[in-house]
Amino acid sequence: MRLLLIHGRAQEGKSSKVIEDEWMAALGRGFSGIGVRMPAGLQIDAPFYGDELQKQLARHDLPPADGVATRGGAMNDEYAAFLEDVAIQLRSDDKVTHREVEEEMGPVPQPRGPENWEWVQAIIRVIDRRTPGVSNYSIGQLLRDVFIYANDPKTRREINKIVAAQLTNEPTVIVAHSLGSVVAYEVLREHAGNSVPRLVTVGSPLGIRAIRDKLATPLTMPTGIRDWYNAFDDRDVVALYPLNTENFAIKPPIKNYPFVNNHTDNRHGIAGYLDDADVATQIAAALGA
Repeated sequence: MRLLLIHGRAQEGKSSKVIEDEWMAALGRGFSGIGVRMPAGLQIDAPFYGDELQKQLARHDLPPADGVATRGGAMNDEYAAFLEDVAIQLRSDDKVTHREVEEEMGPVPQPRGPENWEWVQAIIRVIDRRTPGVSNYSIGQLLRDVFIYANDPKTRREINKIVAAQLTNEPTVIVAHSLGSVVAYEVLREHAGNSVPRLVTVGSPLGIRAIRDKLATPLTMPTGIRDWYNAFDDRDVVALYPLNTENFAIKPPIKNYPFVNNHTDNRHGIAGYLDDADVATQIAAALGA
């Protein structure tokens, strides 16, 4: 049995070893809390694409979604349409109220709707403002990175190649965090024949419609995945929607666990997911611990 760890954004400057050490320390605390031990001889791999992602982001002149973005050019126009779709979903689902948007936009009268770029940015800033402190995991930054990954074939190809190189025919439990859940889904769609007793996604943005619609269609359970478990803290600024039949309709349906109490400052950190008792239990059971 193998354990494959797929990280998210803002990991540049680290390495596979650093990712593995950070994740396994947190998972070790989770295992200890539920009274189980790590299986002996477990092979652990953590494909590292953080530096490659940063390199690809540098090729594009796109700001985070909550920054000042200029129109013009095919990529910028598509980015604007993508962010408008996100803002419309967040507002229509009452993730952000009219009052919050008005307070964010200020006292100067402005049109309220997706035709106004400030309205779009205000909604995204409201979501980000709910995150305590300063974080590298803002929804504005995440949306920019996901958009580039999904829309630039070179970015997607280079990142997917790094992760896919760690796939083997051996049964492998996969744990993916944040942007890593998007990457994991795409890679597993591309590479059939894998044996994945359980895919565990934590802090995943896949339920955001604009992100989901950028993926290969139709949405399907990747071949070889026997079980998909998705856990999130409902205060997590990135995991705004569960991966249920409304937001990610695949068969068999994904099991969602919305009760994580992520203790990290931004409610999104990987440590606050992996040492959660239910998340640790799901991973331990899949590994036969």
